[in-house]
Amino acid sequence: MNFLSEEQQFWRDTVDRVMQEEITCGYVRQCDMDRAYPYEAYDKVAKLGWLRLLIPEAQGGDGGTIFDYALMCEGLARYGFDFATAFMVSTFTAMNIVKFGTEEQQQRFLPAFMRGDVRFSISISEPSAGSDAANTRTRAEQRDAGWAITGQKLWCSGAAATNTTIAMLVRTDRQAAKHKGLTVLLVPNDTPGLDIRRLPTMARRATGTTEIFADGAVVPQANVLGEPGDGWRIITDHLELERIAVSAAYVGNAQQAVSDALKYAHERIQFDKKIYEFQVIRHMLADMQTAVDAARLMVYRAADMASRGMHCQREVSMAKLMASETLQTVTRNGMQILGGHSMLPEADMERYFREGMQSTIGGGTSQIQRTLIAKAMSL
Repeated sequence: MNFLSEEQQFWRDTVDRVMQEEITCGYVRQCDMDRAYPYEAYDKVAKLGWLRLLIPEAQGGDGGTIFDYALMCEGLARYGFDFATAFMVSTFTAMNIVKFGTEEQQQRFLPAFMRGDVRFSISISEPSAGSDAANTRTRAEQRDAGWAITGQKLWCSGAAATNTTIAMLVRTDRQAAKHKGLTVLLVPNDTPGLDIRRLPTMARRATGTTEIFADGAVVPQANVLGEPGDGWRIITDHLELERIAVSAAYVGNAQQAVSDALKYAHERIQFDKKIYEFQVIRHMLADMQTAVDAARLMVYRAADMASRGMHCQREVSMAKLMASETLQTVTRNGMQILGGHSMLPEADMERYFREGMQSTIGGGTSQIQRTLIAKAMSL
């Protein structure tokens, strides 16, 4: 049964065609090998108008649904989750400005974002605040010129790309309760007093992940998102859309890993026959495809519920858990099926595998997702 409407299927096919014919696997592979941000592809996607997808029509966007967005993320991640990250992080951060920004902030940032002139990054984690995000210690103090930021942020994806504004979670009231004294500031990445360093990580090589040192970096009062003290509410609201996006992207990358492994199994000859003819390989591939299909259905359920405005924290956590662990499992099995060939960059599987290892950590660990699911199950 096809759960997509004719329009949704056309949209999904369009993203797949652009990835396959216009952006290409070779381009994604080269960006990964060179640790180079995909500026050329980002500009192409912006010119296609895809960055307008979720922005409301009243603000110049297309007013698309979260389900439409999930289909886009699934397709963009076909040749690597990291590639899709450049677009996902910018988009779901822009939606924070749609939901919580002032009219002035919306007019200042959203048209430029939709044109591709401004990118966004989100900065939550710190050395002492990972899964425990409310333990944020980076502080911002109010001055005549605005807010002066001091501290260290970590794992900020895409923060080093040109013309990027960072939605940074900081502590603005050290006397308030842990979750109450937090604020989100919109911080351009060329702000004096910021030192942004790309990290030599195993995954996320092209979009890049960074650590940020802030030493008195000042942003004006007009760059406070929402109100001072609203930070925790904004960040937790943001996580639902982020996790739907990344879950869809995990599925897109996992499907390509299965397809590549299947193709190789039909081409590789050992003991005078295709290795696909060996039952052990056939069963591995059958389990891999079954897992991907199951993960896709969970992602589509969560995306559909979110599109309808339904409460779906449990379903989103389930989708993130299932999709990330599926990507990790099928890429590990893909490495085994391709054997020694899997170790070469041009086989692509090793890139998928590296992204799979990151997937159960970034965007909320598998352990955190299980905790959220269990909490929702409590009587």
